[in-house]
Amino acid sequence: MAQNTNISIPQLAWTQITNADVTSITFQNVSGNYVLVKGTAGETAPTDRQGAIRYNTGQGERNVALADLFPGISATRVWVFTDGGSTVMVSHA
Repeated sequence: MAQNTNISIPQLAWTQITNADVTSITFQNVSGNYVLVKGTAGETAPTDRQGAIRYNTGQGERNVALADLFPGISATRVWVFTDGGSTVMVSHA
């Protein structure tokens, strides 16, 4: 299901920012804290920070293929983690 929204990311928890399987995504960290972004092949949340990509305030990706962001896996879902609580703008088809 397509979405274009802001998602609140709670402190110290992996939060899914996709609401369906996707092949590309646009997102931006619109908060004051950094976020870690990780892809998974399915709906199971990551269990560690290994391999996560760090995005500081104002950083993100525009219509990037998940295959380009996470070339080592067949990612279909995207998750965000933060130490201090954050907000992420996300848009995908």
